[in-house]
Amino acid sequence: MNSPAKQSFHVAPGGRLIGRLRVPGDKSISHRSVILGALADGVTRVSGFLEGADALSTRDALRALGVRIEGPHEGRLEVHGVGVDGLRAAPGAIDCGNAGTAMRLLIGLLSGQPFASVLVGDESLTRRPMRRVTEPLAAMGARIETNNGCPPVRIFPASGSLRAIRYEMPVASAQVKSALLLAGLYAEGVTEVREPAPTRDHTERMLGGFGVSLTRDGPWARMQGGQRLRATDIDVPGDISSAAFFLVGASIAAGSDLTLEHVGINPTRTGVIDILRAMGADITLEREREVGGEPVADLRVRGAQLRGIDVPPELVPLAIDEFPALFVAAACARGRTVITGAEELRVKESDRIAVMADGLAALGARVAPTPDGMVIDGRGDEPAPFAAATVNSHGDHRIAMALSLAALRGSGAIEIADTTNVATSFPGFVALAQGCGLAVSTRAGG
Repeated sequence: MNSPAKQSFHVAPGGRLIGRLRVPGDKSISHRSVILGALADGVTRVSGFLEGADALSTRDALRALGVRIEGPHEGRLEVHGVGVDGLRAAPGAIDCGNAGTAMRLLIGLLSGQPFASVLVGDESLTRRPMRRVTEPLAAMGARIETNNGCPPVRIFPASGSLRAIRYEMPVASAQVKSALLLAGLYAEGVTEVREPAPTRDHTERMLGGFGVSLTRDGPWARMQGGQRLRATDIDVPGDISSAAFFLVGASIAAGSDLTLEHVGINPTRTGVIDILRAMGADITLEREREVGGEPVADLRVRGAQLRGIDVPPELVPLAIDEFPALFVAAACARGRTVITGAEELRVKESDRIAVMADGLAALGARVAPTPDGMVIDGRGDEPAPFAAATVNSHGDHRIAMALSLAALRGSGAIEIADTTNVATSFPGFVALAQGCGLAVSTRAGG
């Protein structure tokens, strides 16, 4: 896979966010629509599919496994399912690119296949831990080899059928839960997974949409193995993780009034809204409705004076991907914000605690990273708490977008290096941001 040319962001200071926009489709739902559509009997039609590199890596992986997939064309694609027993061995290693979700879900899916597979990824993905998925799968009878717990991942046919297990996850992770449920489709017996705190439940909702009988009892998800899936139509709502950057940007910039249309508000994903509201953000939900089993709404956000808070621990797993943006909000708040229980941030595309702490400190914020979070003393009483600086995103798309928001409350321009990977989760970010008032532009290099 050829690496794209390196790119950086230049963001001029000041401004406010005004207007209406629709962010790209939800990445988590896009991944799962392709995987479950591939396993279904019949043709699954998807609209609103995220045309970013991560979701396309999942599409390409299923194509390599013998599934005919047409598109996406303007967010629409068709998955010609081969049934739960119809996947075929890929002709070579399956490249997951930068997509950790794709790799972890595919490990679960491929553990139940009668053929061997190899999963590889880019330099960043090769450093990310996979044991949290491979160890419970091994208890189900899966045969998996890794490089000291990291990719590449080699998966061999199990000796006989997989065995259903009753597994209590030590750490809340939707990816682990989803991988075990996918493996559970091929297991004998009832697979039971308990999460220590609520995580996104897109896999459970979508399995139900494909006709799979699955029960949820408090923290437990239970599913009988051997079930078949029926093709269905899926309308992917806007990704709240992408909307989060604009929720924060409009909240910290006085005079902002921005509406984000057709955003998924799955209750396992709305931690960012709850946290921002607790900080004093002015966010209202309009036109609430349900689309394809997923709750959706338009989000209107206006500029507000934020205040520092102790982030409730129960909200942390519901907003784990949104913390880079939330760190920026905290730096613009009045008073101290304390985040704990977010150690998962250290094993994302980058160590998001360390990288955000370095970036915010370079911009003049008062931050103190901790092993599982951060303490931020906000400078909300100052009109421009951020100074001009050059910062490095370390190739992490969420870091790049989060730091770009700081310019809304900056005294000078912010240069952000290594932003090429923004396209993995949010194609068109720069154009959308420009259209509503963020003075961001791209430059070659960095």
